[in-house]
Amino acid sequence: MTGEFLVAVFTGTVVAATPLIYAALGELVAERAGVLNLGVEGMMLVGALAAFAVGVGTGSLLDAGSRACPSRASTQYRFRS
Repeated sequence: MTGEFLVAVFTGTVVAATPLIYAALGELVAERAGVLNLGVEGMMLVGALAAFAVGVGTGSLLDAGSRACPSRASTQYRFRS
């Protein structure tokens, strides 16, 4: 095993694990606040699909997150879900 291979494996692991780490941190904060949420992976999937749909619809993948996230947040705030 060369050093380049180990660096590539470590880099790939960090890149693949980053979304899961963010979801786990978000769930940790929510549970500390007293909210039990077991659907973190499903919410990640729906968020990714919504961002992709907005990106394809607008033609700009850079604007996808900034346009999809506020609509999700306002819907959640409005319906208190």
